Amino acid sequence: MARDPRYDILFEPIKIGPKIMRNRFYQVPHCIGAGSDRPGFQAAHRSMKAEGGWAAINTEYCSVHPESDDTHRLSARLWDAGDVRNLSAMTEHIHKFGALAGAELWYGSAHAPNMESRATPRGASQYASEFETLTYCREMDIDDIKKVQGYYVKAALRARDAGFDIVYVYGADSYIPLQFLSKYYNKRTDQYGGSFKNRARFWVETLEQVRKAVGDDMAVVVRFAVDTLMGPAGVEVEDDAMKFVEFADDIVDLWDVNLCGIAEWGENATPSRYYASGHHVSWTRFIKQVAKKPVLGVGRYTDPEKMLEIVTKGYADIIGAARPSIADPFLPNKINEGRVEDIRVCIGCNICISRWEIGGPPMICTQNATAGEEYRRGWHPEKFEKKGSEDSVLVVGAGPAGSECARILMERGYTTHLYDSAEKIGGHLNQIVLLPGLGEWGYHRDYRETQLNKLLKKNKNSQMMLGQKRMTAEDVLKYGAEKVVIATGSSWNTEGTNCITHNPIPGADASRPDQLTPEQVLDGKKPIGKRVVILNADTYHMAPSLAEKLALAGHEVTLVSGVHLAHYMHFTLEYSNVQRRLHELKINRMDDHFCSRIEPGRMEVYYTFGDGYKATYRGPGKSPRDANTSHQWIEFDSLILVTGRHSDDSLYKEVKARKSEWAANGIKDVYIIGDAEAPRLMADATFTGHRLAREIEEADAQDPLAYKREVAVWGTPHMPGGDHRIVYKV
Repeated sequence: MARDPRYDILFEPIKIGPKIMRNRFYQVPHCIGAGSDRPGFQAAHRSMKAEGGWAAINTEYCSVHPESDDTHRLSARLWDAGDVRNLSAMTEHIHKFGALAGAELWYGSAHAPNMESRATPRGASQYASEFETLTYCREMDIDDIKKVQGYYVKAALRARDAGFDIVYVYGADSYIPLQFLSKYYNKRTDQYGGSFKNRARFWVETLEQVRKAVGDDMAVVVRFAVDTLMGPAGVEVEDDAMKFVEFADDIVDLWDVNLCGIAEWGENATPSRYYASGHHVSWTRFIKQVAKKPVLGVGRYTDPEKMLEIVTKGYADIIGAARPSIADPFLPNKINEGRVEDIRVCIGCNICISRWEIGGPPMICTQNATAGEEYRRGWHPEKFEKKGSEDSVLVVGAGPAGSECARILMERGYTTHLYDSAEKIGGHLNQIVLLPGLGEWGYHRDYRETQLNKLLKKNKNSQMMLGQKRMTAEDVLKYGAEKVVIATGSSWNTEGTNCITHNPIPGADASRPDQLTPEQVLDGKKPIGKRVVILNADTYHMAPSLAEKLALAGHEVTLVSGVHLAHYMHFTLEYSNVQRRLHELKINRMDDHFCSRIEPGRMEVYYTFGDGYKATYRGPGKSPRDANTSHQWIEFDSLILVTGRHSDDSLYKEVKARKSEWAANGIKDVYIIGDAEAPRLMADATFTGHRLAREIEEADAQDPLAYKREVAVWGTPHMPGGDHRIVYKV
């Protein structure tokens, strides 16, 4: 199919200084956990987007010097010739597909903890980072300023040597150029502080020096947080931001504009829970009013209609994207080919960010199970090895894992029967999307439903059977499939088993009228009283989501949490706003409290650290700590047990117990995936289904194949010979 002519403007070439982008799709810098240390991963992931139609692809933040080291997180680096060599793999592969490659030069100041390098960072003024822990910079004198500007110049020249077309002087997220510009950080009284022109001086001088060094070989780009969302204490878009764009426009080839500082950078990488696509426009639209050079805007754009609006209304010239390019590296090609319905829409869950924030590569994606696996497993998001046998496959369970497994099996040409007792695919996701702010997570289900229906038309022997009776072990044995995949999901515990005591809670019983599991709340079949207590031992979104839902419905809600409430949401950048939301809704909190027993209408809670700080050996059968005397009773009309989950694996166990009957019934193997194997993040459940479908011909496909690692081997040169070729297994 040809693209809709309305979208022609999105595919117009656009000039960025001495370089030409082939269209308006631009992958802005974003972290993946590759850096310069994993050149195969870096090259394969970025070049996949070039193959998919993105016209420019950038590194993550790229350190200019060991004084800018973000360990435990992993940044790219341009410190020496080794980094040049490793990053040249990325540029080489991007260029093969006709795209431009960019390096985002970064000096973090106090926001770079330097845990690996142990260097002392420098800053506009001395301050303690509001983002890192116990991290200070030292105030730069004039010699320091010249030295740091020299770091940028040397790194820019290394970027040129590595084959990059674009070089950034990165000033968003409260890093050093923005620190000089912002009154929040810059308390200087010399020529680099005070007036606007003085505060802009460091950034302008650095740009001029980088421009002079790279000449016409590279485009020079600024990434600029045009509003730090602090009011007059920081940078405001209609004040310092617009002034700076006018002031520096002659030495900049492209303005890459976004929002906020580092402490709450979720206001830029906005989770869908709190912000719709295009949230940034209210601020960033002002930049086009003063910039003569092209302006790039971000905002989790996945809908070509929204992209069209951004360009035609003059808000931005170029569509910038990070997360949408991860969810679907082939998004531009799909628009160009008239296949908009095939786009894997980013759901805005920020799981990609969470894995990097934790410090563990690779980055992952809930929608795209191949993200981060392009090099080490050789996976391509749009190409699949043809089936290796004539075996038919029965997949029991059409949740995230089962639907993904069936999709990949059908893509490979296997006769696949997807079976579920529910009327719609999606599993537990069909309830999750009912929670406040999580409606966009339904795109995960919708994409798989669309693709499965398309694949069923191609493969007449495959079937999707929904709304069926629950399968028994006998049903599975007699079904006639050579291979069986069990994807029956998980459920919340009904008797209070939790990660704190690893036991049920006395009196916990969701069959009682005054106690409920999250599923029972969301199916709406059980009445909920006025006074609601949520007992929480889960560190992700369920307890705060239910609290918000019930408070909005008029209930009086108390959250009793024995673990750090919503702790994982630090990593998805939702934590600050979830805390604000709970406060706005006047939800009562009993943090660091848990439950010892439950009686009708009341439960006994205790302070989890109320048992004495000092452990002393007191002999067998006696607690080494003092008795906890903090117990108290609280009353409720309804109690919701968010204490933990368990796999619904009874069907798998029953079929496994009858293994002696498999051969007689033509069954070669039975597998278990997703939450049925163990409760996990939806991204990881989806991955297990995808991985099994890719490897189902293996002798022991239940266990993953080993993947390629990028390591320095003891006793060998740290930069061994060989080329950077990437071979995708397709």
